[in-house]
Amino acid sequence: MRKILVSLFVLMLPSFVFAQAASEQSSGFVASTSWTASYAYLAGVDDITVIAPSSLRHPPEYELTASDIVTVQSADFFVSAGYERMMSTIQESIESDRRTDIHISTGNSRQNIAAQAEYIASFTGTIPRYDDYVDMVDSFITRIDEKGIDEVSVYCQTMLLPLAQDLGLNIAGTFQGQLTASQIEAVMNGTYDVIIDNYHSPSMAALEGQGGTPVIQWRNFPETAAPGALEEMVRQNVESLLELYD
Repeated sequence: MRKILVSLFVLMLPSFVFAQAASEQSSGFVASTSWTASYAYLAGVDDITVIAPSSLRHPPEYELTASDIVTVQSADFFVSAGYERMMSTIQESIESDRRTDIHISTGNSRQNIAAQAEYIASFTGTIPRYDDYVDMVDSFITRIDEKGIDEVSVYCQTMLLPLAQDLGLNIAGTFQGQLTASQIEAVMNGTYDVIIDNYHSPSMAALEGQGGTPVIQWRNFPETAAPGALEEMVRQNVESLLELYD
């Protein structure tokens, strides 16, 4: 009988430790990825814990670890976009009476970023600070217009459209995932002046250097989870386009 009781105690111990750890600490504000974290920074939130490492090529595919689960369960706020792989685990099994889940729409246009920052701030009571981001994009639009880049024919990966359209680029077509035969033919024939591919899930790698059309890669997920990371990422994206026409 004693052996049975000891065995039961050992089996129950991990659950007890997990619950105890979650009850004794607070993770404050937690973000699923560097992208959702960047919106929270623009909403005025300063201290943010990010779950998916920003070094990953495609952060939404990140799988939760045991320590991540404790972090999410003990959070006061958790911001996500909803399409992250971790969300199925969180929605099914990581419950918390004190955590406020904030689901936002990711898309790097000025209008959406301002709207999502305001939405996050409505929960946190912080003061949004996205004006510098808006001013930066406005300055890029001016430079694009001055160089006549708004007239060139752009073939753009679908997930990058919000920024490309916000900059006033001439989107002549879009693509996503594996290219079809007709899409490959169009690229090889030089139908477009420039191609904007997605760094996180590139489609043009096999055609690079074969069609003669310049291909640049843009990011949606900042390389670091820190204040100013979104601005720096967008700056690098746009500069890669501007450099083609220097």
